[in-house]
Amino acid sequence: MSDPISVGRLYPGKIPPAASQRSVTAPQGGQQGASFQNILNNQMVKFSNHAVKRLEQRGIQLMPEQLKKIGSAIDSAAAKGSKDSLILMKDMALIVNVNNRTVVTAMDGSSMKNNVFTQIDSAVVIQ
Repeated sequence: MSDPISVGRLYPGKIPPAASQRSVTAPQGGQQGASFQNILNNQMVKFSNHAVKRLEQRGIQLMPEQLKKIGSAIDSAAAKGSKDSLILMKDMALIVNVNNRTVVTAMDGSSMKNNVFTQIDSAVVIQ
């Protein structure tokens, strides 16, 4: 029983922490874009066509600091296991698919009045 124990033996199928910190080199064949794209997709907030139309119709413009706050709200919702979340800001509400990091729809303060939000499993209120 003096065999050394490695992380792979304790948790088969999981990546050891040291492996996730290694630098990634692109293999031959141009797959660098795919891995970079995956990383980028996991970091960015995306907007559905419907959400873009609603933002334009309602005259909502998002500043970079607001996008950062929305991104951190999505991270918070994901940490709690949410799938579809309502994100409330001062004068707007966003319905977000957390897994895809995609804003599905958006509304301003006047559109939120007397409205019922359905098919969500969480709400995040941000300043």
